[in-house]
Amino acid sequence: MVSVSDEVSTYSKEASSKMFQDAEVVIPGGVTANIKHFAPFPIFMKEGRGSKLIDVDNMEYIDYSLCYGALITGHGHPQIMQAAMKQMNDTGTIIFGTPHELEIKMAKKLIELYPSMEQIRYTNSGTEAILLAIRLAVAYTKKSKIAKFEGHYHGGINQVLVSVNPSPDSAGHAKQPTPVTESSGIPSDETDNTIVLPFNDLEATETILREHKDELAAVILEPVQGGFIPAKKEFIHGLKKLTDELGIVLIFDEVKTGFRVALGGAQSVYGVEPDITALGKVLGGGFPVGAVGGKKELMMQSAANAKGDVFAVGGDSDKTRDVVFHSGTYNGHPIVLAAGLETIRLLEEGNLLNVLFSHTKHLRSRLEKLYASYHIEMKTIGMGSIFNIIFTTEPIKNYRDMWQANTAFREAIDQELLHLGVYLKPLNRYSMSIAHTLEDIDRTVDAHEVALNNVLKNNYRTAK
Repeated sequence: MVSVSDEVSTYSKEASSKMFQDAEVVIPGGVTANIKHFAPFPIFMKEGRGSKLIDVDNMEYIDYSLCYGALITGHGHPQIMQAAMKQMNDTGTIIFGTPHELEIKMAKKLIELYPSMEQIRYTNSGTEAILLAIRLAVAYTKKSKIAKFEGHYHGGINQVLVSVNPSPDSAGHAKQPTPVTESSGIPSDETDNTIVLPFNDLEATETILREHKDELAAVILEPVQGGFIPAKKEFIHGLKKLTDELGIVLIFDEVKTGFRVALGGAQSVYGVEPDITALGKVLGGGFPVGAVGGKKELMMQSAANAKGDVFAVGGDSDKTRDVVFHSGTYNGHPIVLAAGLETIRLLEEGNLLNVLFSHTKHLRSRLEKLYASYHIEMKTIGMGSIFNIIFTTEPIKNYRDMWQANTAFREAIDQELLHLGVYLKPLNRYSMSIAHTLEDIDRTVDAHEVALNNVLKNNYRTAK
């Protein structure tokens, strides 16, 4: 096995520290997305190749963040880079600003992989995809409220930035969670239209949905919460049956799980077809992207026509109220779609995805055995190419179960790993790529052992 030196753990990150101080002067909090921040300061990177990142202090890391899961082929895959460059060189431009053939080609491929998606619209992020999905559901049902599950994240949209990470003191009863707003600057009348449900508890969810069925346009969920807590099969099938009965649109947020748990997403694993699906991350091959697909009758509400153009002056422009508005200068960007199509082609090639899943399972097994050899209660949970490490003896079915986990011990391990050449934002999930090798796995397990010993020396203890 490849050894990891204890000396590496003393590595200094002076350049990152200085760069963060500079960033704080011109960027609020020093980062352009809150998720990128962690204590004492985030690490600034300058290069990425394959499974590796190199920071501004010239330290190399095995990367398990992979841009929060977007880079399933690793950094700078040559065929994806070539596809993007070829698109620009062949067409002589970066973007047309008009419809183009790749929009049709990608839509056909997505419909092939996700049969629940009968028609497709593109966006520039997963957050934008969720925004459109909700708007379509509200227009279709003529109802204003939506329901989302506690612990599930659906982007920075006011109506769903609720009960993502509530504290035990504010979360309310497990069977009927209290909506908790996760940001300042959100008008209360927007979150008044959000009902919070308990994940993986069908009985309690049914009670709440039946009580509010006449107000609810949609139920939205991550079929694998946070990308690592899977829905129970009976729960997700029961939810589908219930929403169909009550006339509530079922939205799957597969921004994290699309292509990562299966080519056809979590819905193909569970055998459930939602009414609307939102995709992102992997779909762009590293470029910003989102897509919304669903039943034709839902999607056609956004169909443009000459009499429903919000930008038309005079005439019948007042008819825009009959059309679900959806637009965006960069929607369906040709370079993004070229990179995305090449990503899908690579994942469809041979046995590549199965090898990725096998490597992920191998790393999970090795880590579980390592911690067990130290008599430390640890489990990995996840699906496909994504998982998380949880220090607990209890089963993890939903957000509240995570309260029982020893997160202080996990964070201490993660901080040590950053000094040992394993990159992951502390407490985040692991994402694997086709670029990760068995040698990477060996080095990762070795680093965990060094990190574990360093943490134990500092008198950290795991939960009993």
